[in-house]
Amino acid sequence: MFTGIVEELGTVTALELPDGTRSDAVLTVSGPLVVSDAGLGDSIAVDGVCLTVTSLPEGGFTADVMPESLSRTALGSLAVGRRVNLERAMRADARLGGHIVQGHVDGVGTLVSRSPGERWDDLVFETSTDVARYVAEKGSITVSGVSLTVTSVTTTTFGVSLIPTTLEATTLGSLVVGDAVNLEVDVIAKYVERLLGARA
Repeated sequence: MFTGIVEELGTVTALELPDGTRSDAVLTVSGPLVVSDAGLGDSIAVDGVCLTVTSLPEGGFTADVMPESLSRTALGSLAVGRRVNLERAMRADARLGGHIVQGHVDGVGTLVSRSPGERWDDLVFETSTDVARYVAEKGSITVSGVSLTVTSVTTTTFGVSLIPTTLEATTLGSLVVGDAVNLEVDVIAKYVERLLGARA
């Protein structure tokens, strides 16, 4: 479980493809802060995707990325040198600063517009109707591991506004139109839909 409050910008230092294709991968990421108290088997969110630590090289960690993750998230386009948002799993006795995030990506979105403000940027992302139907204005959404408040919604798009801290401390500050992002909708919406459907 995560909060969507990014703790550190990491860098992909190695990307191994065991069978020579992108059917699965072994990802190595530098992130001194998130590994400062990490152990084997711990969970770390990489751009919003929950991954399990399999080894701890100096100043970073390695994780296996399965076909499901590569095909359903933007991790499939990662390359050595790319910056990624990192967050350790939340502690049960800590403040929930963002919102409840599972690290289970629901779909991929694409940045379709970016409008700079005086001290903020307004971004609009396009996604599938299957994902957009769970997005609510003034609700929460996770974009590449970052907990954000939704400012606008259509059937296939949603908008967010980024404050200076988010622009500086996450990869969202450097996104350009056409870039892909991982999206996780508010899990409560999915459970409500499931319960109402079962009751019907």
